[in-house]
Amino acid sequence: MPHPIMFADDDPVLARVRAIALAFPEATEKVAHGRPTFRCGKMFAMYGGGTKKTEHRPHEQRNTSVLFIADPAERTALEQDERFYLPAYMASAGWLGLDLTIGTVDWDEVRELVDASYRLIAPKRAIAALDAGADA
Repeated sequence: MPHPIMFADDDPVLARVRAIALAFPEATEKVAHGRPTFRCGKMFAMYGGGTKKTEHRPHEQRNTSVLFIADPAERTALEQDERFYLPAYMASAGWLGLDLTIGTVDWDEVRELVDASYRLIAPKRAIAALDAGADA
């Protein structure tokens, strides 16, 4: 049984996330588990998610958020910021979520987080293409 679609294609926040994610070399979009995911072979970002259920907090939907693989060197610091959360099912694999409804969105920060996530999974040729484009 397929997952229900959990996003609106005309969502302006999704449009911004999509523009960031699809600007990376070889990046593609695929709907999985009812949500837009962004991949370069493997998944490096997802739009929307939910919090991990703990004994102190129930599961919450965070539909206006971006999930990414956190740079291990920055993960602990990011977890201290209220905008970030541990996404259900994915937190144990190093993923974090950034709730885009809390405060003013810093789109440069979103781009940097997605960039770091992309670099953790992309093949060397894609990273080389990305870096060559940055030098141009």
